[in-house]
Amino acid sequence: MGAEDLSVYEAIRIRRDVRAEFTGDRVDDATLWRILDAAHHAPSVGNSQPWDFVVVREDATLRKFAEHVAQRRIEFRDALPPERAATFEPIKIEGITESGTGIVVTYDHNRGGPQVLGRATVPETGIYSAVLAIQNLWLAATAEQIGVGWVSFYDAEFLSDLVGLPDGIRPVAWLCVGPVHEFQRIPDLERFGWRTGRPLTDAVHQETFRARPHEGATASHNA
Repeated sequence: MGAEDLSVYEAIRIRRDVRAEFTGDRVDDATLWRILDAAHHAPSVGNSQPWDFVVVREDATLRKFAEHVAQRRIEFRDALPPERAATFEPIKIEGITESGTGIVVTYDHNRGGPQVLGRATVPETGIYSAVLAIQNLWLAATAEQIGVGWVSFYDAEFLSDLVGLPDGIRPVAWLCVGPVHEFQRIPDLERFGWRTGRPLTDAVHQETFRARPHEGATASHNA
């Protein structure tokens, strides 16, 4: 199935946070550009487009970041209770060198000037916009059979220095991007017993947070 044949619902369903499934090949430039173009078409508050994308492919940079992340992983593991540490130990948290391409998504709060339409009372809408760009990127990559893994075990200051971010520009995510052998049918955190998902019926409320939808409404949706 080609990218043009995959519906957005199918892409959402098969999307995974990829760690161990990268083939070791590098995503080609044309595909990478299509994925970045999809990210750049995300909606943004006040049309501010507060994101930038730093593409990292130098082996030395990838290794340096991977070493930093590995140390933060050890620190997290060592802070866990023994039973949780045992569950966490086999979970791979990154594919930085294996993917061959890192995309650092950044956020510029000053993009769009001091009066960004729609951000005055909810300033977080700026960072939300950058996250929407990440979601666009992720779904486009999935349609292209390209895996994405979001790495979050890092110090923001370290990553900013590593890729030379100017003052006022903050990193939002390091995304590992590359071809994969397959997408896992079950998310890693469920497969390894860290945490399972909850059903939609537990997440939907009617009018107020304490009220649940009528059973018929959810049944018709789930049919």
